[in-house]
Amino acid sequence: MDDELRSAVAPRWRGRAGRLEVWYATLSDPRTRAGLWIHCETVAPIQGAPYAHGWVTWFPADGPPRTERFGPEPTVPAVGLPRFEAWFDAAGVTVAPQKLTGSAGSTAWDLSWTDTAAPLWTFPRATWERELLPGAQVVIAPTADFTGSLTVADTALRIDGWRGAVAHIYGHGNAKRWGWIHADLGNGDVLEAVTAVSHKPGLRRLAPLAFVRLRVDGKDWPASLLPSLRMRTTLGLQHWQLEGRMGGRKVLIRVDQPPDRCVSLGYTDPDGGTAVCTNTEQSDIHIEIGDRHWSVLGTGHAEVGLRGSEAPDINERIST
Repeated sequence: MDDELRSAVAPRWRGRAGRLEVWYATLSDPRTRAGLWIHCETVAPIQGAPYAHGWVTWFPADGPPRTERFGPEPTVPAVGLPRFEAWFDAAGVTVAPQKLTGSAGSTAWDLSWTDTAAPLWTFPRATWERELLPGAQVVIAPTADFTGSLTVADTALRIDGWRGAVAHIYGHGNAKRWGWIHADLGNGDVLEAVTAVSHKPGLRRLAPLAFVRLRVDGKDWPASLLPSLRMRTTLGLQHWQLEGRMGGRKVLIRVDQPPDRCVSLGYTDPDGGTAVCTNTEQSDIHIEIGDRHWSVLGTGHAEVGLRGSEAPDINERIST
């Protein structure tokens, strides 16, 4: 394993209170547009014992999303444990190199993934390694191929040729507001974007900062990994977009998240604050960068996170 991949995958939580570490995978069937979201969290509250938990959401081709939760259960840091092979291992769910296994309620999965591409640094690598921001993300496998099995409510499904990504998040908790995009553009090309307003005092009044990374023909763009200060974010639960200029080019990224393809779930931060994330692996994403255009229909991965009065009523959006 080279240094870049080792930095991206190594568990970062070392027992300090007030920290959140997340491993997640999102994947889609390019034929039927069904999707799957596996989300695994280690939460170290400012007050109280650390715990691990998460959920899996199944997005069928022709029905509403279905979410099942696992945990919470007590946890300890993975760093330094003898012969520790899994990055996340709690409540019967494992995230490990090229492997995702687990069960939650009536849903069970046994998946393998492969990706020869290098990690995609949505945030600057130095920011990730030195923890220079309240939170950061790196995509370990940005163009992953998934195979294996999935069982949902006694229905067995074969996963073969599904496309998606595996990613890693670490920081102090969730943003005040955020939007996220993963779009497989085909032929190894991919777009990853995170736009957010920090929940930290002194930062929460700023406009959203957009971190946008495009990998096309094996090259990452833009050359700078700094936030795109000339990009304007407009967030909404059903429609949102990023618009402006990057690297001397005009950029427009539009996201449609139809309510019947979305699930909204509550998040709890290490400081006890809460947010609601509205997620789908079946979004429509339209991308214009200079004279290049892409449309990803029904297999785009996207979410919007909001707090307070802006957040949706999650009691109406969770299907279990």
